[in-house]
Amino acid sequence: MRIQIRPTLVFGSKNAKDPAIVDLVWLTALLKDIEHGKTLMSACKKMGLSYRNVWQRLNDVEQALGFKLIDRVRGHGSQLSEYARYLIQFTEDFDQKTMRLGQSSLSHLEEGFSQFRVKDKKQLRFASSSDPIIQKAVFEIGGFELITAGSGEALERLLNYEVDIAGFHVSDPQSSQIISKRLQKEGMQIFPVMKRVQGLLVAKGNPHNIISIKDLLRPKIRFINRQKGSGTRLLLDTILAKEGMLVRGIKGYENEEFTHSAIATAILAKKADVGMGVKSIALENGLDFIQLKDEIFFLAMSEELSLNADLAKLIRKIRVLSGASPGYKSIGLKKQIAGWL
Repeated sequence: MRIQIRPTLVFGSKNAKDPAIVDLVWLTALLKDIEHGKTLMSACKKMGLSYRNVWQRLNDVEQALGFKLIDRVRGHGSQLSEYARYLIQFTEDFDQKTMRLGQSSLSHLEEGFSQFRVKDKKQLRFASSSDPIIQKAVFEIGGFELITAGSGEALERLLNYEVDIAGFHVSDPQSSQIISKRLQKEGMQIFPVMKRVQGLLVAKGNPHNIISIKDLLRPKIRFINRQKGSGTRLLLDTILAKEGMLVRGIKGYENEEFTHSAIATAILAKKADVGMGVKSIALENGLDFIQLKDEIFFLAMSEELSLNADLAKLIRKIRVLSGASPGYKSIGLKKQIAGWL
């Protein structure tokens, strides 16, 4: 952004709704061109303005001032009047006298604007699958608008340019390769950030003696599910299909929650006996945990955004937090995800 302080003439009464305004820098530049031998027509072309437009503006200025700026001499073109030369001299003197003050004032003005730009800095929109490490990292780093969404929804929002970053998790290399190919085709960059453990959350002491996914088919076991489109829901359905289990045999399969914490709360409130979630949530809420599957959590974004300093801080924070949390493992090397991308 370029900021200038320019002398301006304003004609009209103090309370006039539409006063005539003349930029003296523009006007004196035009007058100087004519003084240096240019015709009014050539001066207009230099400024990229029509002859008619400039002629009308000059007439308006002369009428407002009450004297001629240009004398039209037949056979000799246009010549400056003594008033025009005085106006040029006045503007040049004004520029010299105010240059130092103007530069100092502009410096303060630009500093003020820069502070407001920092305060109003646009937050990066981050749609992510529910995860306590992600939530904590975003809170500690700041500068991101976190939108909790299932892995599938987060990816679709990214590809539709509704968000800047997508956080998603995958539990098998084949699915991961399919997703990564689609993202790379769209020019997206993918960063693995952590490995986490998914499993069944049950009440402390496991009063119903739930030991595997097949126990969900027991008639008296009440299950609480994650929403459609979430990575956890997809993982569950994949496991059920592999085991040849029908969802209609699971009591509560249609009851949904949107976060791991909500699953834990439902079990603590005895609204359900079991649900799926990450190990850290079970430990945090004093629940027992039956491990089912390891999975890898990725962040995806545009190639341009992948160079963003704030995003780099976020990725480092996620890796640090996951490296220090039970049920997680930090991932930052390609050899750690060989065959996944």
